[in-house]
Amino acid sequence: MVGTRSWIGGLFTRSNRRQDKSSVDYTLSPLQEERLQRLQDRMVVPFDETRTDHQESLKSLWNVAYPNVSLTGLVTEQWKEMGWQGPNPSTDFRGCGFIALENLLFSARTYPACFRRLLFKQRGDRAKWEYPFAVAGINISFMLIQMLDLQNNAKPKCLPGMNFLKLLEEDEKAFDVLYCIAFAMMDAQWLAMHASYMEFNEVLQATRNQLERELSLDDIHRIQDLPAYNLLFQ
Repeated sequence: MVGTRSWIGGLFTRSNRRQDKSSVDYTLSPLQEERLQRLQDRMVVPFDETRTDHQESLKSLWNVAYPNVSLTGLVTEQWKEMGWQGPNPSTDFRGCGFIALENLLFSARTYPACFRRLLFKQRGDRAKWEYPFAVAGINISFMLIQMLDLQNNAKPKCLPGMNFLKLLEEDEKAFDVLYCIAFAMMDAQWLAMHASYMEFNEVLQATRNQLERELSLDDIHRIQDLPAYNLLFQ
């Protein structure tokens, strides 16, 4: 089930309900500063359907997801099968940008079994009206940027964001891995809540709450230390 244009915009708006700001100042290590800047630079790159590299990334996503099905074009009804809202995926990236596609591609290439399980809804008692996979992925990218307080080209001021910088120092791909964890967690929450299409926002909020709790734990030093990391391999 693929939703209306207002569905994706509404989720972007409502997913940013809380910002647990902290007035505590802190100093970044040179490596943290460098990696944070590179990550924030990625976040401001819009998806540009006229750029060849962006077109190729989109084609790559299709080829990884459906290796035995030829894509007929960059604008085609085939995209709806993946959970885009219409025949032109570029219109769905307006709320988040190219990083959302990078996140989807990273998930497909790094955790292919988990990616296919989520894409094809292979686990659990699924709802009649399921969430659209690709659009859900864009919402998760946006939610993480907001949750970690990364959108203002400055240091995060919330506890989950500050703790995330420790993970980023250990692994430059920490944000991409966290995205994969968040997607798997969202799907687990979806099943646990017996959710249906119109309840996606509540599921996304529950996912955010759980991630914030895990990122606030004292003994989290690497992305692999997150309790939900194991969801990638179930």
